Amino acid sequence: MIIEMRTYTLKPGSIAEAEKRFGAALPVREKHSKLAAFWHSEIGPLNQIIHVWAYDSFEQRAAVRAAATKEEGWPPAVREFVVSQESEIFLPAPFSPKLEPRQIGPIFEMRQYTLAPGAIPGMIERWSEKIEGRQKYSPLVGAWYSEFGELNKWCHIWAYKDANQRFQVRDAARAAGAWPPGGPAGTTLKQKNAILLPAAFSPIR
Repeated sequence: MIIEMRTYTLKPGSIAEAEKRFGAALPVREKHSKLAAFWHSEIGPLNQIIHVWAYDSFEQRAAVRAAATKEEGWPPAVREFVVSQESEIFLPAPFSPKLEPRQIGPIFEMRQYTLAPGAIPGMIERWSEKIEGRQKYSPLVGAWYSEFGELNKWCHIWAYKDANQRFQVRDAARAAGAWPPGGPAGTTLKQKNAILLPAAFSPIR
């Protein structure tokens, strides 16, 4: 299983129209493989749409994308809004949930950490010991590590009912000793987060 996360930075004020066009074109694309999730940024880097696709292999990804581009109506007509595009390929951690339709939001926090080279296996081990306890407070959407794109990246996405629940969950998990998993000093080199909202057609919302 591989996860492709495609992040497009759009011109200010164009998110609503871009999502409308993407949603209208989506049935054509989903003849070949299903969308896993679609969000836009609310806090953090603004004017971004993020669409996530799961594939069985790199070979399937190549075949699906080649077939989809032959369909009339795909890709969606959003190029006029695009300032920049980024594609990253991730591999799921062993405990990462399947990307299947769920109503668990509507607030999603995406946290991305750049780790020291060679630190991913240790991160997975530490998370494996703690993740069951942490998920008692709010659901994990996914925990993935980068294979292509920016290397040594650890990406995890959590769902919350609202912003207040996010603060409550983080405080409660920390007070109970359920989270964070910790680790050697110097393991995490950079951190960034963003609050995302789902599009109306996002399977995970």
